[in-house]
Formats: sequence, structure tokens, C-alpha cells
Amino acid sequence: MSSLIATVAIAAPIDKPLSYLVPDSLRESARVGVRLRVPLGRRQAVGYLLALAEGDPAGLKPVAEVLDAAPLFAPELVPFFTRAAEYYGHPLGEVIRTALPAGLSGRGAEIAILREKLYTATDLPGQPSSALQKEVLALVRAAGQLTVSELRAHVAAPYGALRRLVELGYLEESETERRRDPFLDLPVTPDASATPTAEQAAVLARLEPALSGGEFAPFLLHGVTGSGKTEIYLRAIDQILAQGRRALVLVPEIALTPQLVGRFRARFHGGRASIAVLHSGLSDGERYDAWRAIARGEVQIVIGARSAVFAPLDKLGIIVVDEEHEASYKQGEGFRYHARDLALLRGQMAYATVLLGSATPAVTTFQRAQSGQTGYLELRGRVLSRELPQIELVDLAATPFGEHLSAPLLTALEENLTRGEQSLLLLNRRGFAPYLLCADCGATFRCPNCEITLTFHRQNRLLRCHYCDYQQTPPELCPNCNGGNIHPEGIGTERLESELAERFPEARIARMDRDTTARKGAHQSLMERMTGREIDILVGTQMVAKGHDFHGVTLVGVVNADATLNFPDFRSAERTFALLTQVAGRAGRGELPGRVIIQTRNPDHYALACAASHDYRGFYEQEAAFRQELGYPPFGHLVNLVLSGNDGERVAAAAQELVSALFQAAGEVEVLGPAPCPLAKLRGKSRIQILLKSPTRPSLRRLLARLPALRKKIPAGVALAVDVDPVDML
Repeated sequence: MSSLIATVAIAAPIDKPLSYLVPDSLRESARVGVRLRVPLGRRQAVGYLLALAEGDPAGLKPVAEVLDAAPLFAPELVPFFTRAAEYYGHPLGEVIRTALPAGLSGRGAEIAILREKLYTATDLPGQPSSALQKEVLALVRAAGQLTVSELRAHVAAPYGALRRLVELGYLEESETERRRDPFLDLPVTPDASATPTAEQAAVLARLEPALSGGEFAPFLLHGVTGSGKTEIYLRAIDQILAQGRRALVLVPEIALTPQLVGRFRARFHGGRASIAVLHSGLSDGERYDAWRAIARGEVQIVIGARSAVFAPLDKLGIIVVDEEHEASYKQGEGFRYHARDLALLRGQMAYATVLLGSATPAVTTFQRAQSGQTGYLELRGRVLSRELPQIELVDLAATPFGEHLSAPLLTALEENLTRGEQSLLLLNRRGFAPYLLCADCGATFRCPNCEITLTFHRQNRLLRCHYCDYQQTPPELCPNCNGGNIHPEGIGTERLESELAERFPEARIARMDRDTTARKGAHQSLMERMTGREIDILVGTQMVAKGHDFHGVTLVGVVNADATLNFPDFRSAERTFALLTQVAGRAGRGELPGRVIIQTRNPDHYALACAASHDYRGFYEQEAAFRQELGYPPFGHLVNLVLSGNDGERVAAAAQELVSALFQAAGEVEVLGPAPCPLAKLRGKSRIQILLKSPTRPSLRRLLARLPALRKKIPAGVALAVDVDPVDML
């Protein structure tokens, strides 16, 4: 006799889904996409229901409980999760756990569902006597039904009027679920879309067949900063919505979300499209409500950071990946996926258009476009025929040692202040100073967990590790020699802000980094102050380079362009070129022309020279030649294996044993290592890496297929992390 069998992915490091018997009492509630409580050995675990089929129940344990009243994802997403798990060599249950909103990995409905009053107009004719009641009734009649929060957008205090209208029989009161939406109460200024430029019109004409074709169509949209890429996104999405399909928009940083949501709400106002936001900066309740609304089909546009690629959208017609080159699209821990690459996979499986936008495309993305694997769309000019900023490289060899700002940059800042124009300074290191130094014995102060120097934050008198967040109060005397001559070395954004305040006491100076934007709403407040011309000089880390549209900024200064260039990573030149080009693009976006000054000790490096001349293709040709010679992506494929644990000797022994096993099965795959990671100790754990390098992906996949068996031989206390297509090699 056959029974109902559930295929379940356990939210744990288990390689394959398991089968369970669905008891008759749970048949109706067991649906693909719900969480289940199931027996696993001597304990119970949470799993995700992937499939149901009739089969032989012999030897199967029964499902203990169904945890959700409605599915959290549709059956159509299961193949996507499965392909993602296979590609990245990660357990399927952990992939799904990563995809779902926080709070949905455990025992059940941990997040409360909020409800609010819903008012529906009845057929009762006539009008009430009160002016406020008339206004409220007219609003409800026009819409058919409205919630209290929707009414409050038009009437400040409608409560008394609503009660009376219900008593009089004009309205009926019921309850509905209230979605926690941080953007719901923000004002919307309707946006009348501007006439496209000739270049934009040509790009849209190229896109049109793909948008209406219903087939997988990937494109790189390569447009200089300020060329109007967002307008392309908006118009392409408008066309998709007209077909009854949905849109997914990914942004690299949570901080950019409010700005983009504002543009989208302005364009699709008045009920034209419901927009949901998904990112880790939301509360658990906000993210849970957005996820459920998307799963119910109530949302047409989803905007979010990396994890939004898993949004349970059906009828997906387009995926936009804005600033596709950004490293923040790669997850750094746990399930180490790249959202851009998963966007391409999801678009392929949904027969959707995928639009990758950037002024500085990743070398791998541009190479795919050059080889014809993706379509190529280009916007060469800025909107309104605005000129790209003039970029000047300043050799710091001519600047006295210890001085952080060169004479040309100081002069330019002074001139900008005199003219009442805004300036932006990039320094990609937060804190006051990178470290404290004892001048008597040369000792520095290091993190006991990570063995890197502690950054000095003067504002709150702390030494802090930016990796594990360890902190301590700076000592008065050196613990090494008992000397009292301790002083900060180097410069961070906090120190730069302080030095600028001393040099330009009348200037209004602000700082944008993780320290000043940690509080909710702080980043948006800084943006509004910049837009309102309440800040003369904005100092910041790479946060200031990403997507901001400050029309008053006419000067951009890069304090130290060599910081990213000297990074121990083969992508350091690419990251430097992208960062410089992106931050330079913040200048001259308004009526006045822009100017950029880049300080460096390597003015002849091709990444800097090409950035100064706005020459992406020139940079790509030199970078691609370097990569091809050494077999680095896109001309080869990498997997980074990182072993870590509290016992350094045990980690080293496990790494050596794993390398020996890999060598025996390597084939054409080059096995490099084992070697200590650049950050050899992190959060108290010793770290050793093994790099797998192959000219072809299939040979690498064959070797990776052996990892589950090899993983079982790794001793207790040693963890193995598999990073396919690594972006950060630290």
C-alpha cells in the first residue's frame, strides 16, 4: 500500500535531502515550501518540504509537525535552490535557510503577524453631516476599501469619523494583515519620466525584443557615471509590468536602497505597482511581511540587496543587477554565493531578461559580453550632455612626509569653499588612525583574536578590531616597555575630518562611514543634508562612491589611491580602477563641471592612468592580458578551500592531509598550498587555505565532487569552508 512521501532538505550540513512519511493527519497541511519538524537521529530538526509523491513507506520515519500555514516558497523555486547548492557545493537545506528571512529557520512562527482595521464602503446612499466624515467616506468610496494606515496618508486622525460612519451604516469594519513597510509613510513626489536621450532610446530599442520575447536574455548595460542607467531600468520594468510579469532589482549596498526605492515609488505611484524591499537592514518583522506579500503574489517589484535574489516572485520577467561589479554581491560566510551569478541562473530558469548595469563592469562580465555570451548595451555620454569630470593625478612624492593632503588638493578645497560648492573626499579607512605606536620600543597593539593591529577611534577613546569587534581602552603606558610615548600612526576618516576642521574652521564638514551611519536612518539623514547643501565637505569611506547623486558636488578628492592597489589579491587593480571611476563620477552631476584630484605614489600604474582618462577599454585590455597569462578568471576558474580551528597544529595537519588527497585526484586542476591565509588568525581561529585553479570548469567540478567524502576525514575541531569563484582571498 502506497503512502505520501515527503522529500525534505534539512536545515543542517547534510549533503542530500531525506525522505519522510507524511501521516494522514498532516496530508492537507503538507505542501511544497512549508517547514517541517522531522526526526533526525536522536533529535528533531527543521527541514523544508521539496516534493511530495506516493511511495513505499517502509523504513521511513513520520513527519512530526508542519510549521507553516502557507508555503514560504513555490515549487518553481526548488530547482533554483538545487542548482545553486550544486554549483557552490553547499548543503541544500542551508541554502534554503540562507534564502529565507531571519527568524524562519527554527521552531515555527517566531515572528508575529500584525493586523489592522479595514473599512469597506456599503451601498447605503446619502452623506453624513460632518465635514470630516464626508471626507473619509469619499476616500473609502473612491477606493472601495481602505486600511487605517492608508487613510492616515490623507487624514491625520480619522478614528472618530470611522467609528461614527460604521455606526451610521456607511462603512463596514473588518480586520486584515498589516504589512510592516519602512517606506510606506514616506512622501511620494510623482515623477514624469523625461524624454530618453538618443543613446537611451537606442538601448531601449535593442532591449525591446528581449523584453517581449519571454526567453532568457542576459545583457551588460555599460554606461558611464551619470548616463541614465536607472532610466533604462525604469522603462524596461514598465514594459514588463504591462505584460503582467514581475521585476527584481538588486543593489550592492543596503544604504542605496532608500534612494532607489524613492525613484521607483515616484515612477510607479498611484497603485501602478506594489513595491517590496528585502535586505538585512530591515527588522525581522519587516522582512517577514515583505517575503509573505511577495509569496502571495501581491508585489510586482522587489528591490533589495544580495539576499533578494531568492525572493519568491512568480511570473518573473526581468532581473536588474545595479553596479554588478561590486564585491558586496558575494556572501562572505556560510553559503558563499554571488548574487549576480545567481541572478543569471535564475533569469535563465525563469526565461527572463537579466540586465547587468555598471560604469565599470567586472572583467569577467565584460569578457562574457565581448565573447557574445551576453548582449552588450552602451551609454557613452552623460544625460543633458554634461561633461565627465576632469581627473588629475597628484604624485605624493612631492608632498612632505606625514602630510595627508597635497597642495593641489588643499587649494582646490579652498577654492570650492569660496565659491560655495560642495566637495567630497574619499579615504577608504575608518577610525582616527590605523594603529597606535610606541615610539620608544616600536610596539603596536594587536587584536588577540585576529593578530592584526587595532584601529584607534579617538571620538570614543577605543582601540577596535574591525573584523571581530574586539575593543579595549588605549593604555597610558606601553605594556611592552612601560614607556609613555604612544601616538597614532597613519590616517582614517575620523582623523581626516578633524584635520579638515582645523584647517577650514568655517566649513561644514561631515563624515560618512560605518561608524557614523550605524544608527537606523543616519545614512538617509546625511544624504538629505548633502542634497540640501547643508554640508560643504563630505569625508567618507567607499560608501561615498556608490550610486549617490549629489548635484552640488564639483570636487572629488581621493586621499590615498594606493590603499586598494597594494592589496594582496589579483583583483586589486580592477577594484582600484572601479573605485576611482565610481567616486570620480560623483563630481559634476549638476549644472557645474566637475574636477577630481587623485593622490598616489604610483601615478604610472595602468589602473590609475586609465581611470584618469576615463578609459575602461584600455584598462580591460591590460588587465585581461595579465589575467590570461596567469590563468586567472575569466581565463581560468578558482575555488578557495579554507580550513580553520582553535588548534593551529591540528588545522595545519588537516590541511596537509587534504592537499595530499586532492593531489591524487587533481587531473588538470592545479592545487596550490596549503598556506596561511593573509589573515592567518581571525576571530580566534587559525586559518589555512588551499587554492584550486583550473583552465576548465568541468575538471574543477569533478574534483569538488570528491569533497563530501574527503570532508568526513577532517578531524573534529577543524572546519572546512568551500568558496567557489572567490572574490575575497583574505
